[in-house]
Amino acid sequence: MTMNQAEIQKLIPHRDPFLWIDEITKISDSKIVARKTITEDLDVFRGHYPHFPILPGVLQLEAAFQAGAILIAKTQDVGEENVPVVTRVNNTKFRTMVRPGDTLDIEVELTEKLSNAYFLTGKVSVDGKVTVRLEFACAAAAIH
Repeated sequence: MTMNQAEIQKLIPHRDPFLWIDEITKISDSKIVARKTITEDLDVFRGHYPHFPILPGVLQLEAAFQAGAILIAKTQDVGEENVPVVTRVNNTKFRTMVRPGDTLDIEVELTEKLSNAYFLTGKVSVDGKVTVRLEFACAAAAIH
């Protein structure tokens, strides 16, 4: 199953300029694979860094968080008024810089569910090279 941005926006509240998922290429009950192309005109590059633009690591994490939220929203019953929000990040390891023109391949796996808490692992890659690995947890929360 694939999903475009319109379908993604039905599942999570994020919008441009803070939607860090372009498309979902695969989704199952426990795993999601998503993509995000990092264009050189992103506003973040005006200050990080003007003469050597690098995508901040925290935005790579955000892409994984959003993929995880989409996975949970699509496969779990979180309630109509709720959305998955990050509650914990563990064992984060940054490996490689991300530059304008790169495409993030984002893989997130749901490893455990306890009540309304979801435990996930994530990996972001560019051209097959891992840029970051992480573990994180989400909980369903009302956003109104």
